[in-house]
Amino acid sequence: MSKKLAVALFASVVTLSGAFGVTARAAAEGTAAFKDSLPAWAKSDIEYVAAKGYMKGDTNSKFNPNATISRAEFAAILARASNNTEDKGETGFSSIPGWSQNEVNTAVSKGFILPSDYPNGFNPDTPLTRRELAKWVSSGLAAKDEDFKKALSDTADTLVPVAEYYKGGLNKEDYPYVSVAMGTHLMTGYPDGRFAPNQTTTRAEAAVILRRFESIQDKKPDAFQDLKEFREVGLTGTNVISMGYKYGVDLDGIEANFSRIRNQPYKLRSNVGSIRLNHFIIANANDLGNIKNLYGKMFLDQNYEYRSHINEKNYQVFVEASLNSNVANMDADTYLNASSKEYLQLPGFKSGTISKYGLTVLPDYGMISKEHFFKKGIEKTYWTVSTINKFYVDEIVDNGANIGINGKTFSFYIPK
Repeated sequence: MSKKLAVALFASVVTLSGAFGVTARAAAEGTAAFKDSLPAWAKSDIEYVAAKGYMKGDTNSKFNPNATISRAEFAAILARASNNTEDKGETGFSSIPGWSQNEVNTAVSKGFILPSDYPNGFNPDTPLTRRELAKWVSSGLAAKDEDFKKALSDTADTLVPVAEYYKGGLNKEDYPYVSVAMGTHLMTGYPDGRFAPNQTTTRAEAAVILRRFESIQDKKPDAFQDLKEFREVGLTGTNVISMGYKYGVDLDGIEANFSRIRNQPYKLRSNVGSIRLNHFIIANANDLGNIKNLYGKMFLDQNYEYRSHINEKNYQVFVEASLNSNVANMDADTYLNASSKEYLQLPGFKSGTISKYGLTVLPDYGMISKEHFFKKGIEKTYWTVSTINKFYVDEIVDNGANIGINGKTFSFYIPK
């Protein structure tokens, strides 16, 4: 990057008289300070970060919202917006060419960037990817608050509601950073379900995320419902406690949480195979126009098959199971008669989210054998659906759920 362009876009020292005054006045008056057209979804955020002096236009008074932002540029504005305490013991980078070494090393000292992530050099002019962005903002939150650090640990094996989780493209090491970034709503996925971890970041996107970061950097992880669910699912495989339920007690007096039965192979009748439950996910929605949690958006849309089951009294619960068949071509009757346990013989569902997120769903019962869905000796993982009560009901068998596997129980209920 040339010295002239570096100063124009991201000066290492923000002067209030030059970078702040005119832009702040224009933003306050609701008029655009930039000569180019700003996208409606980012306009107010761009004007805000410009007024704060975090980002600037070029020498022609253009913001260039669709231009990519570099590692050095985003490191500089993160360092400016963050109120993290600097760790002077952090070494940082010793030989970054150009204008940005001090700014990048400030971001390092505030906990956003790990030099070990860049063993071949920081390469400051490289466009910032969304994967890097998620890691930087999440790491910055964790550097300031131990509970955010714990949130990264809790979500290391969570179900991430993005298309790349099942379709491929999201590395296991990305799970916690994407979960914290999405769970705090610092970052969102795209309408097609993708998180797009390798996609570069535009200046407009950077402005939006920067303003969000500034507004949430002093909050605690428990302030974010989606993050609470991501953490619970990462630790236990379900989000029932985050949704207001309480665990029952097993016959042996131990809390009957999902971890007790999760991934435990259960032998089916007549030796047709074995099945295990992986995830038990509640979708929070009063109707298909009001889906309240990110997990709900992974399963529900306007094409959802059982839309009549969604109302103010009930939740839809999505159960992920894995079945290892000993039968060459299992038919519907064999599947249904293999167990008397309700949650081991649930139906599949239809939804536009199936192709969007790459979900594998149990086909209609009549299609199980026709599609050769279960193959002998090959474990098949798939999603099914059920309905549970949202509020307390005075009937023990209907208030929550109870699943027994191999002498252990998973049970939860809504307290009276």
